[in-house]
Amino acid sequence: MELWDIYDRNRQPKGYTHLRGEKMNPGDYHEIVNVWIRNSRDEYFLTRRTPNKMWGGYWECTGGSVVAGDTSRQCAVREVFEEAGIILEEDDGILIHTYCREELHGHPDFCDVWFFKKDFDLSDVVLQEGETCDAMWATREKIMEMLEKGEFVPMIDYIDLVFKYRK
Repeated sequence: MELWDIYDRNRQPKGYTHLRGEKMNPGDYHEIVNVWIRNSRDEYFLTRRTPNKMWGGYWECTGGSVVAGDTSRQCAVREVFEEAGIILEEDDGILIHTYCREELHGHPDFCDVWFFKKDFDLSDVVLQEGETCDAMWATREKIMEMLEKGEFVPMIDYIDLVFKYRK
């Protein structure tokens, strides 16, 4: 059972929660995160969605819904650990972009894009059954190729911001 804190169009808390999977009320928004991790070789960490999920088999950065009581930053760290077994430090995360997505998954949300720098081997990755089925490090060029070939979740129109971020 996953509960989300609910916000209005201005991202102000409405003071109640929503049970994931149920129809949301008009005018209700929740928060999600996308987490980009870049290593010292200028590669980005990607995971592949399991076939049972929406966009099954597609590659993506790690992400997920912010659960009730959590901050966006806490969610970013939790999602990477849950989906890939990689431990990130909250203080290392930098919010590089926020945008509102209207009805993308049948309900509107605010998406926070987080950036972390971390080196780790793919052998350290522990994939989450039912969520992720593969992982890779990919260069900017590889990600752009994957987008062009339709192998990447197509919902990222902010990718240039990720590649431009250099801290």
